[in-house]
Amino acid sequence: MKNRIIAFFLFTTGLAQGSAAQQLLSLDSCRAMALRNNKELGMSRVKQEVAANLRKSARTKYLPHVSALGGYEWTSREISLLNDEQKETLSNLGTSLSTGIQGKIGQAMQQIPASVQQLLGAMGIDLQAIGGNLGTALGGLGTSINGVGQGIVDAFHTDTRNMFAGAVMVTQPVFMGGAIIAMNKMADIGEDMAANAMEQKRQVTLYNIDKAYWQVVSLRHKQKLAQGYLDLVKKLDGDVQKMIHEGVATRSEGLSVSVKVNEAEMMLTKVDDGLVLSKMLLCQLCGLPISEQIVLTDEEREDLSAPELAPQMELEQALANRPELKQLQNMVDMSKQLTNILKAGNLPQVALMGGYMVTNPNLFNGFQRKFGGMWNVGVLVRIPVWNWGDVAYKVRASKGATTIARLQMDEAREKITLQVNQSNFQVREANRTLEMSKANIRKAEENLRTANLGFSEGVISSTTVMEAQTAWLQAQSQKIDAEIEVKLSQVNLQKALGVLGE
Repeated sequence: MKNRIIAFFLFTTGLAQGSAAQQLLSLDSCRAMALRNNKELGMSRVKQEVAANLRKSARTKYLPHVSALGGYEWTSREISLLNDEQKETLSNLGTSLSTGIQGKIGQAMQQIPASVQQLLGAMGIDLQAIGGNLGTALGGLGTSINGVGQGIVDAFHTDTRNMFAGAVMVTQPVFMGGAIIAMNKMADIGEDMAANAMEQKRQVTLYNIDKAYWQVVSLRHKQKLAQGYLDLVKKLDGDVQKMIHEGVATRSEGLSVSVKVNEAEMMLTKVDDGLVLSKMLLCQLCGLPISEQIVLTDEEREDLSAPELAPQMELEQALANRPELKQLQNMVDMSKQLTNILKAGNLPQVALMGGYMVTNPNLFNGFQRKFGGMWNVGVLVRIPVWNWGDVAYKVRASKGATTIARLQMDEAREKITLQVNQSNFQVREANRTLEMSKANIRKAEENLRTANLGFSEGVISSTTVMEAQTAWLQAQSQKIDAEIEVKLSQVNLQKALGVLGE
């Protein structure tokens, strides 16, 4: 009670500070504002955009992908193609060669017979001088060969302490075991699921708006009814007070009527509070400030039971329209595609690759300290051989999840079938209740008329009049409840059929 008093105070304060003009709202305008301002619907719209972008991302997996790589590396030591012994040998190649030749020449000269040496001496040929000249010539040749050997060692110097590399690669999937196709189907299903979720949020929002709208209308009519009942008992109280003054009625009768006046005032106060709180709820659902002054177009309608045709639809068609079932079907389809992706783990995968690669130093003309590159094209094939049944276990688990999703969908279909039938019964029952309440109204009005007439003639007591007034109040209240119940039962049926708001 304390919370209702605070809410009523806040609402009336806002009314006092706001504009005197009241905003006239119809059911359609309330629905439009709720759909426009509902935050859950806003999140659903964003989720749809996310799903659309994921679908577009999945489409790119069919296309070639281009990537560029680049890097630099410094190392404390360089790569050497020759070991230290080979370097030493090449650097002293001339010396080793000349020493070896000189030794062979010396051995050969020592093996020349003495007679031959004497003969050559007689001819003026000095073998010792020739040997010395050859040794000198071989020494110079050794030095030159040493230089050549050192040049070879220098040529094998790599200078790989500073290395640069870069590449541009193009990859085109050819066959991925059906994983890319399944992934794209999952993206399509995800987008469809987001749309179905948004439709469900839309119908729930409309359902809540309709309930809040007709609740306000109901309380407004009950407010007028309570005011009318208060006027009746006040008039009766005035008449009884006059009769007490004239001595034709007792004080006890006057007190009984006064109690009824107090009860009518309390009832009117409760209805006023409920109406204020209901309008605050409706404003919140519509995205309006809770202190907004609103008047509904159906508040002043005397007859709320204008016939509305209930949607006629086959049950299968109704089941096809329910967004909840569509989402469950999406889950079944999503689980199937996940199974296909897992199966792809046991299938070969083929991709084309190509690109251009550059390095510095490069190996295309020795070790050059400049960038050099080459084109490359290739085929990459991956064939799973053995994984201890990992993929098979995952596929079985995924199939189990698919079975669970299918069973959930079957259960939901049964519940929705029951809900549709119950909603149909509720519509028929609400219409019958409304007809009976109208008949009760006619009887209660006639009863009240005869009671007032008998009271004015002095043949009926005030207690009988109060009983007639109470019966009239109950009949009127039941008629209002029946009219609102007809509206809400039609809304329930539309929601059960999945056509709310269409």
